[in-house]
Amino acid sequence: MAERLDGTVALVTGASSGIGEATARALAEHGAAVALVARRRDRLEALADEITQAGGRALVIEADVTDQAQAADAVERAVRELGRLDTVINNAGVMLLGPIENAPVDEWEQMVNLNLLGLLYVAHAALPHLLRAAQDGPRRVADLVNVSSVAGRVAREGSGVYNLTKHGVGAFSESLRQEVTRRHVRVALVEPGAVATELMSHNRPEIQQSAGERFRDVERLEPGDIADAIAYMVTRPRRVAVNEMLIRPTEQQG
Repeated sequence: MAERLDGTVALVTGASSGIGEATARALAEHGAAVALVARRRDRLEALADEITQAGGRALVIEADVTDQAQAADAVERAVRELGRLDTVINNAGVMLLGPIENAPVDEWEQMVNLNLLGLLYVAHAALPHLLRAAQDGPRRVADLVNVSSVAGRVAREGSGVYNLTKHGVGAFSESLRQEVTRRHVRVALVEPGAVATELMSHNRPEIQQSAGERFRDVERLEPGDIADAIAYMVTRPRRVAVNEMLIRPTEQQG
């Protein structure tokens, strides 16, 4: 049975589009006040207006989480302006595919900076607040959900550094889970397969074409499908921890 999130505060990174936007909307519908974190303020403001008009509460925080100071400030603003922090969805990420040979190294740096360092910075800043929420919050449990990928399970040609970052997210999540689970901070990993988001559009044209051919006959997931899974994880009773969830389109083989 799902539990309401009334009286709690959630922070979602990458909330300006895709999975982050859908997840922020879902958590607000479950009663959480939501801190919306991303770089595109105009999109965040539109989402905040939507949540507010539906009777919810939302805070717009324009920030680049690859900058440690901005990541820490985003967390502190959420706590200061919304009163606490019970749930963190580490969703911001980038997927830049292609061969390792002769790859543009700046693409690797972008993925390491956002998929790993940005996630780490947010988790580091949020953890003291999550531990506090698990002790004195209305639900006496807190949640950190890290959004990974099928690429965090299986390495494939053409996605080596993306694989590296997502495998790292999985390893970090499991280590932290073991560290804090007895204090009722639940650390979860979500691993989506192919989802209809902006991720692929950030790639070079030739990469977009080859990836498009691979999934040409696959009905991709919608961002709301992943948001539903995340909402399921964080609305479980205190005694239940869903540690990991792999979600692929029915027609996706690998």
